Formats: sequence, structure tokens, C-alpha cells
Amino acid sequence: MTDRFTLAVTGQSLIKFDIRAIRAPGFQEVQALLGQADLSFTNFEGTILGNYGGWPLKGSFFGCSDPVVLDALQAMGVGALSLSNNHAFDLGPSGVLSTIDEVEKRGFLHAGLGRNQTEALRPSIGAIAGRRVAIVAMDGGPGPGFMYAANADINRPERPGVNRLGLSQRIEVDQAVFDLLRSVRDKVGYTAIDLTNDSQPDDPPFVDPHEEVAIARAIFKRSESFGRSVKIDEHDISRNLKAIAAAASEGCLVIAYLHHHHWASDWYQVPEWVSAVARRCIDAGAAMFASHGAPVLQPMEIYRRRPIFYSLGNFIFHVRSEKSTWRATEVWESVVGMCSYGQDNMLTGINFHPIVIGGEEGLKSQLLESRLVPHRATGETAERILQRFRKQSANLGVHIEIQDGMGVLSV
Repeated sequence: MTDRFTLAVTGQSLIKFDIRAIRAPGFQEVQALLGQADLSFTNFEGTILGNYGGWPLKGSFFGCSDPVVLDALQAMGVGALSLSNNHAFDLGPSGVLSTIDEVEKRGFLHAGLGRNQTEALRPSIGAIAGRRVAIVAMDGGPGPGFMYAANADINRPERPGVNRLGLSQRIEVDQAVFDLLRSVRDKVGYTAIDLTNDSQPDDPPFVDPHEEVAIARAIFKRSESFGRSVKIDEHDISRNLKAIAAAASEGCLVIAYLHHHHWASDWYQVPEWVSAVARRCIDAGAAMFASHGAPVLQPMEIYRRRPIFYSLGNFIFHVRSEKSTWRATEVWESVVGMCSYGQDNMLTGINFHPIVIGGEEGLKSQLLESRLVPHRATGETAERILQRFRKQSANLGVHIEIQDGMGVLSV
């Protein structure tokens, strides 16, 4: 094992175009930065239209890409991919098979998709720069049950799909409203059969008959106040934690990854349930927890000398102007985290390099299609990104210094 290993982590990459011909100096700086790392990691936010074909399973938020985008990511210096996200099933099982095929052809270290559940869950392990590295990648939805990988059963073939972390939302209401909802349910004659029918094509959810009321696809939970909570499927989290522990026991530097869209109403707030999942992954042996979903840079935390990136926002974000509501400046800003690990797979420090998708000129344009690649941020823009990230992370006990347009964290 080498004495020092550098792992670069970025925001998610929703990439639709071949960007290899772009020669902007700011983009070249980002590529040079990734080239300094032993391994660079991103989430491939999409599905490949390849040899297996496929059919669009979504409306406005559908997305697929040609295999050439993987060549573009590789040319940038990316060598590791999470494939578990809400767009991974946009072409159905056919898109899953094509994505796996094309990623494997190019030799990416990848995880989160599989031809069945066993394969989707399995840690992806590779030897890189003298270090064994593993990825376990999960998706928490929300999404239909059929997008998640399944093993074969009696009279039921296996299903290619995504590695699942089952999550379900509860709407919390006080006693008076809870009693009213229960009365409404009973008076309209809403039964368990109705719940089963309304849940199709998914199986009906488990509902605590004393503490919860289910009507259509909404589950209301008795509480002392109003709010929302997320319930984690213990079977799913347990099998993912076992996969992390198994890879760590083999001496791997394990990246635990989660994609989800169960955001807080304030995108910059980290939901408590995400913190709980992150810490359980670290306790199981992960050297890093990384997550995407909320399309902005969220704070980071250090737990047991290991980094938790709650959301690194976007790294590549190819969206169409006429269909997109993603116009806030913060959606287009993030950092690249250059994480240094010692011989024991413990973190020794992180340098944060601010980036702007499309560069300064791209931010000025209302044409989102012009914002094709990440640029190294400089000057006031770099200072703004780093100061926001520093202040947010300070609330989680992390001290980041800003030096020469770069954030520095020493452990």
C-alpha cells in the first residue's frame, strides 16, 4: 500500500454532450486538477442509449446519453462512477444493461447498477496506484419499485436495475388532525384493498395501524407537531452496511455513496436521516461518504476522521433553457475536493477547489446550453463559493481555511 493516496470528489455529472473539444483555460485547469489525483470520482447522472435500446419511462424529466459521454468523462480524468440515481432507469432495464456494458468496456470503477440485486449491491473493487479502492452506491429515490434490481424467484426472472436504499416519507400531524384523518378514512370506506390498488405498480407500504394512517399514496404519522420525516428500510440499509464492512475488512478504501431526492425545504439544510445514514456507513468501515441529489453545494462534516459530503451539487449539468427552473447561481457553483489519505485509509487533509459551470461568461448568459463544462473559479467568485461553504461547514464543526483561492482542511 502506498503511503499517500489522493481521491478527488466532484458534484454530479448530468452529461449529454461530448465536451472533449472544449479548450477554455478554466476547463483545462479543472482537468489538470483531476489529473493530479490518483482517482477521481463522480456520479454519472443518467443512462446510456446503447446496444440494448430501451423506452422512455418518464415525461419532462427524462434523460439519456450516447456512450461517447463516458469517453468525455474519462478524458477529463474521471476513473470512478456511481451509477445509482433517479435517472439510471429512464430507459428501463435495457438502459441499465447498456450503461453497465459501456462503463465496463472503458474500465471504470463503478457501482450501483446490476443485472440483478446481488450484482447491484456488490462492492466494486479495484487496485489503483497501489491502493485497493471499493465503491458501494445506493439510491434512495423516490422512485417506483420496478426501477430497483431484483434477484430471480419462483416463476419470476431477475430484474436489472438500481441498488436500493428503501425510503418512505411520512407527513407528521398532531393528535387532532390524526384523529380527523382516521375518521375520514373510515367514513369513505378506504380499506387495505384500496391501499393495495393505489400502490400499484409497487407493493403496498407497511403502515403501523396505531400510529399511521394511509390514504392513497400519502402516509400520515401521529406526532406532537407538524412536519415530514423519512423512514429507512432496515433490511436495505443492513445489506448495504454489510457490503461496506466486507470491502473494508479486505483493506479497501471504501467510498459509500447515496443519491436521493428527499430534500429539506431549505436545500442547504442536511436532513437528520441523511446524517444518520452517513454515520452508519462510516461506522461500518467507509473511508468516505458522498451524496448528491439536492442540486447545490451543502456543508461537509468530519466524523471519526473521515469526510462526509452531504451534497457536492453539480459538476456537469446539461439542461435545456426552455424546460429548466435551475437558474439560481448556486446551482452552477461547487467545489472539487482533493482528499488525501494516509496508509491506514484515514483522512489527512482536503483541498477544496471552487468551480463554476460555464465560467463567469456562462453565468451571465440566460442560455443554459452554453454552460457545458466546469471552470476553475477565481477572484470574487472563488471567494464567494468558499466563504459560503466554509460558513455552512463550520456549523457542523469543520474548520476550513481559505488560502490563495482554495479551501484547506487539515486533520
